[in-house]
Order: sequence, then structure tokens, then C-alpha cells
Amino acid sequence: MNDDVQYFTQSSGLKTAYQYTQGIDAAEPTILFLPGYMSDMEGGKAQAIFAHAQQNDRSCLLLDYSGCGKSDGEFADGYLSLWCDEVCALIEDKAQGPILLIGSSMGGWLMLLVALRLCQNYGADKLHALMGIAAAPDFTDWDFNADDKALINSKGVLYRDNDYGYDPTPMHHKFHQDGQNLLLLKSQIAIDCPVTLFHGQMDNDVPYDISMQLAGALRSSHVHINLIKDGDHRFSRDSDIALLIASLEQIWT
Repeated sequence: MNDDVQYFTQSSGLKTAYQYTQGIDAAEPTILFLPGYMSDMEGGKAQAIFAHAQQNDRSCLLLDYSGCGKSDGEFADGYLSLWCDEVCALIEDKAQGPILLIGSSMGGWLMLLVALRLCQNYGADKLHALMGIAAAPDFTDWDFNADDKALINSKGVLYRDNDYGYDPTPMHHKFHQDGQNLLLLKSQIAIDCPVTLFHGQMDNDVPYDISMQLAGALRSSHVHINLIKDGDHRFSRDSDIALLIASLEQIWT
């Protein structure tokens, strides 16, 4: 990792692992990267963005949700509302100026929830911009059929094979039920800051139509969608990361 891991104690008593690099101007935006489901801050996209921020003297914050990576807790006890609370508490402690939120996959859903919370608590000026990478809002709904939902409700957990060589991926009832209470795509999303969305058209996990739906649901009139014809869900090739960094530079200015 690029920097020593630090720990922030949440009101729950759980310790959140994070990395933070402070820029030379506290009034400039803080970049905050939100990883995907069962992911952490050691991923290639997160570390590339953190390194770029360090090299350009910009503030950047990475974290592991409770139950993930180096943070306290059990993954089975995690859910979006809890992780939103954890992210916002860390923002309160570390970030003085506006926030530039970047969310990958599930992190793209959490990005929207955090953005709405920040607007409610601080006003719209707290948001500099959003960047979604294969954003997956509402995936507890569109990615699970009736049989899947019934199994989660009856057994408490559903396991799915994944395409990346890891153990089967669990979906726990607590996370699924919380997600069903936080659906966003069926109504207007009251976010007005600039939003940039990246999505690979070869993504087998999150259909790129989800980014199209998200663009339509956002209230902002400044939404840009970037479809990468040969891009997959991970979006971690050198060329993909170069696109993200170039877009980050445009958003920054």
C-alpha cells in the first residue's frame, strides 16, 4: 500500500481502517473512493487514484467498510446504511472542504447515498462532483429474481459463484433487506452536482443500462456517460485507469 493504514473509531466502537493524504490547500476538494461489494482500499483503482492525489498534493481518503479489509467487524453484519454512517463519520473527521466522491460497483450506490446525506447535512456545496465506475444502484432488486429473494428471506443468506476465482459470494439478509429499503432508480435522485459515469459494455456483472437509468434518474443536468466498448466490470486495465485519471483531472478543474 502507498501509505500506512490508520484507524478511526466509530460511534459503534468498531475501528475503520483508512488511508489519508492531505493536500496543500484544505479548501480544495477531498477525493473519496468507495470500493465495491466485498472489496477494499487495496484495489488497483483506489491505489492509483490515491497515488495520483499524492503526486499532485491533493487530499484523498480511502477506507475499508466494517467487515472488509483491515476494518473491524464481520462482513455478515454489514449493510449500506451502516457503511454510509461510517463514511460520513470519517468525512466529518477528516475533510474540511467539498467532497469529490468516486464509487465503484456497489460503491457507486453508496456514493449516491453518501452524496444525499452530505447535501442534507451540509448543503449542496459540500459536493464537488461524483464519478461512478460500473455503478450498481439497486442491485439487490434487479440482480435477484423472486426465487433468489425468497431463499435469502428463508435461509438468511444466498451464495453465488463468481467469475474471479474466489470463494462463492454471499448475500446476507440484513444487507439485502436494507438495500430494498434504499432503492433509488425508480424516482428522481436529488443530486445537482456534475456526475461522470464510466461503464464497460462487456460488463457481465452490472449491465451498462444501469448507468443509463442512473443518468436519467439524477436531477443534475451535468451528467456524462462514458461507455467503453471492450471494458469489463473490473475496469482495472492500465488503459481504464488512465481514463479515470484523465477524467479526474477534468472534474477537478
